Amino acid sequence: MGSEKITEDTTTTAPAKDAPALVKIGRTTYIVRVHFSKTSKETMSGKIKHMLKNEIRQMRKNDNGNRPGFRNA
Repeated sequence: MGSEKITEDTTTTAPAKDAPALVKIGRTTYIVRVHFSKTSKETMSGKIKHMLKNEIRQMRKNDNGNRPGFRNA
């Protein structure tokens, strides 16, 4: 996923409430649907940070210490 171009299909009219977004990464188009919980206590920013931390933790776990400057969590 190195230097692929990421674009989002936007329109000038407001989409329907539950309309999916089209996101293109390289030559692949993804249909993205979003659902927000009315009872959630975490912000979207908090959720993204949480997901990124988990992904980094998983990458470090799978890395086996092969890259200098990184240590396994």
